Order: sequence, then C-alpha cells, then structure tokens
Amino acid sequence: MTQLVFSPALDRPDLLAAPVAELLGTWPHAGEVQVAEIDPGHADTAAMTEAYGLPLTDSANCVVVSGRRAGEERLAACLVRADTRADVNNLVKRTLDVRKASFHPMERAVEETGMEYGGITPLGLPEGWRLLVDERVLGIARAIVGSGVRRSKLFLPGARLADLPGAEVVPGLAHPS
Repeated sequence: MTQLVFSPALDRPDLLAAPVAELLGTWPHAGEVQVAEIDPGHADTAAMTEAYGLPLTDSANCVVVSGRRAGEERLAACLVRADTRADVNNLVKRTLDVRKASFHPMERAVEETGMEYGGITPLGLPEGWRLLVDERVLGIARAIVGSGVRRSKLFLPGARLADLPGAEVVPGLAHPS
C-alpha cells in the first residue's frame, strides 16, 4: 500500500487548481488544510481509498447540480460523505426551488469551476454558487476532498467545510448509497 506524504496546502500550489490556491490564499483556516499527491488514476474516491488504505467514510464528494426556474439557471455544489448520495430529486430540488434538478453537464462544471473532472472541490467555487453541505460531513475528523486537480487530495477538519464561502449546512442532504 502506498503511503501519502502530507504538506501544508499553501506550500504546494503546484498540487492545487488555481481557484483553490486563490481561496486558500485568503481563507482564515487555510493553515489547517494539508495536501497529498496521489496517482491521478486513483482520483476517483473508491480507487483512492483502496489504493491508500483510507476509510471511505473520511471522504466527501462534491457534485455540481443545476436546475431552472422561470428561465433562470440555479446552481449548487453538494458536498456529501462518500458512502452517501445527494438527494438530488427531492431535497436538492426543493432547496434550489427548481422544477427538476440534475447533475450539471461535466464539460460546463469543469469550465465554470476551473477544476479538473474528478477533482472538483468545494474550495474555490465560483462566486455566487451555493454550497450545500450534508451535516454528516462536518463530523469527519480529517475529511478528504478534491484539490481541483486529479493528482492530489486535500485533508482538513470536516467541520471547517461549513466555514467555506457560501456554505449552507443542510440536514438530510444525502442518503445512504
């Protein structure tokens, strides 16, 4: 099993997408964020947890969801523990107040976030985007999230994810997968 090498995220901007590095440069809690380089082939959560011997329940996945209401597109990033799934068809739809919510097209999510597919993270989202955080994520002692690129992961206290710009803690946002 490969061992991860942790560094303060601010010391390794080469392992961060530009929007993530920009956020960390001004976020008061950036000192609590570590980064570890990974094999990009293991960027997907299941592969990463297996390859590095990490508990699946320590990972949080960020998915981008969109819907329309009165011709207006409404977007949100949903952050849920990796052993759960965002309740897109019910709670997310109601929270966004849209008739139908669905996963945002991958090409648009990548372009609009400035992050790589498989590395999209709640840190450094575009201004004005909502960030819906399932309350279970806050209980993770050392949460693993994307870094904006496939070749690394961020590690930080789960409770700090509620302190991100635009974060809204939503009880029941996810259900077991």
